[in-house]
Amino acid sequence: MHAWRVRTPVDFPSAERCFPSPAILGRRTVLIGLVGLAAAGVATRVRAADDLSAEMILNDPAAPVGGNPKGDLTIVSFFDYNCPFCKRTVEPLNAVLASDGKIRHVYKDWPILAPTSVFGAKLALAAKYQDRYADAYHALMGIDGARVPEDRMRQALTRAGFDMAKLEADAHRHDAEITTLLKRNNAQAEGLGLQGTPVFLIGPFLVASALDEAGFRQVVKDAREAS
Repeated sequence: MHAWRVRTPVDFPSAERCFPSPAILGRRTVLIGLVGLAAAGVATRVRAADDLSAEMILNDPAAPVGGNPKGDLTIVSFFDYNCPFCKRTVEPLNAVLASDGKIRHVYKDWPILAPTSVFGAKLALAAKYQDRYADAYHALMGIDGARVPEDRMRQALTRAGFDMAKLEADAHRHDAEITTLLKRNNAQAEGLGLQGTPVFLIGPFLVASALDEAGFRQVVKDAREAS
């Protein structure tokens, strides 16, 4: 496993810490021993060394990619659609991606906070088969709060222009591939020692913090200088 260098929120006074109390966001606590995701087929460890390699973390062919696919710097984001801290990072990160123009963004759906997290992640990844992953991601990230029920997720996706019958059919049709990707994302997160969301791998740095725009720009600058 590649050793990304941890950057803590102390380095960025304007960045809000991403974790509430461990009783709320501790992965094994909130998932009741990971039973919620195990039942959904997500929590199984993936032991294959290749799946845990830096190459697969950065360049998994099944992972959605945004920004500039040929950019000179990669940001990998681990997130959950029930994480309010993740949602606060979407607009700041989008602003940096748009203004910089040379950043590749790899999305790692990591549904660890609630059973509906798995539901949302599977629908978002099903949208990839319609070439609309980003639309689904932004629709789900645009829902306020945590513990979002399935009905609100469906409503948000419908407002974004999705035919829900078709999207859910795609999710069912591609369930094996989607579940395999979610297992791989989970194994990579565990291999990196991640404890909650959001987490960003920015160049050589691992940042477990809900960065604001200034924070993203600072880490991007530092990452390029370190390369």
